Amino acid sequence: MTIQEQKDFIAHYIAITWNLGDTSRLEQFLHPDYVDHSLPPALPANATGLKQWIALTHESFQPETIIEDQVAEPGKCMIKVTMRMKHIGLWRGISATGLTVSIPGYRCFRLQDNRIIEHWALIDGNTLEKKLTSQL
Repeated sequence: MTIQEQKDFIAHYIAITWNLGDTSRLEQFLHPDYVDHSLPPALPANATGLKQWIALTHESFQPETIIEDQVAEPGKCMIKVTMRMKHIGLWRGISATGLTVSIPGYRCFRLQDNRIIEHWALIDGNTLEKKLTSQL
């Protein structure tokens, strides 16, 4: 993949899996040896865990990940994001508020054989929870 193809691939992955919550096509995006370094410890650090995490997130939120910036080099892509999260269901003991909260974050992807083989994320979940509870 060219650098631009990598960026487009990651943007498409975010649009399909995170924004739409469509995990039926994960095999298009994830390498068979995929490892996710950012999932909660209770979930397996693989495609199964990612699928579970996306489902849990979509039960609690209508998420929209907005890519603010992308930096890539061969085999790697990093994105700076704003996550716009509409709170529609129970999240960590917080009942649905209907609020839409925006939080910053970063995601780093390593690609191999034209698919994502590793993922790291730094998302400001503490700010998300503070914003949800401060409105109660």
